[in-house]
Amino acid sequence: MAKTAKAKRWSQGVTEHSNALTLERGVFALDDPKKIAASLKRSAEASRRRKADPFRSAMSMLTFYINRAGKNLSEADRARLEQAKDELRKAFGRPPRD
Repeated sequence: MAKTAKAKRWSQGVTEHSNALTLERGVFALDDPKKIAASLKRSAEASRRRKADPFRSAMSMLTFYINRAGKNLSEADRARLEQAKDELRKAFGRPPRD
């Protein structure tokens, strides 16, 4: 039984229609990791639907996107998004990861 296009793209639906965060369109395509982090922070702090604290919600959405992109994510894009994680930690006053 072949999967439909709709079934294959469930993660896109989660990203676009998350019950926790309303993301800025194209946030993960931004060139600057600081801008990605700032946008995720704004979205997380503005949300009243999230279950976790703003930092955890923002970091979870970023990690979710990275994991779901998987092999389709170029090394440059992966590095940019991983750097956005560091910027997100800074924006929330969290210690950097080693």
